[in-house]
Amino acid sequence: MKDKLLNYLLLITFVCTVMVPLTGIVIHKLASVLFLILCVLHTVVHRKQMDKKRYALIGMVVVSFISGIFGMIFEEYEIIMMLHGAISICIVFFMAIHIFIYRRKYMRKPNK
Repeated sequence: MKDKLLNYLLLITFVCTVMVPLTGIVIHKLASVLFLILCVLHTVVHRKQMDKKRYALIGMVVVSFISGIFGMIFEEYEIIMMLHGAISICIVFFMAIHIFIYRRKYMRKPNK
């Protein structure tokens, strides 16, 4: 039950983070902080099932978060925000793959 709640919270914060044009930059910042915290918690909970690909995914989330912070600090360098956007788009694709594999592997109905 707790695992489902964590997954739903991850989904909600991820969607709020991605919907920047609709929610605004303030909601994006708050949701991204919550998403990062929940990702770390999710990593701790599932650490025994983690492999290199999943550690790379959490690493990309951290790099995207840090590039977003540096993009706010160094507004005059647009390359930082371009890098942040490119990493974020890659994360969306890799998260979709991660969720697809998770649902396929762990959510199968037992054969009767």
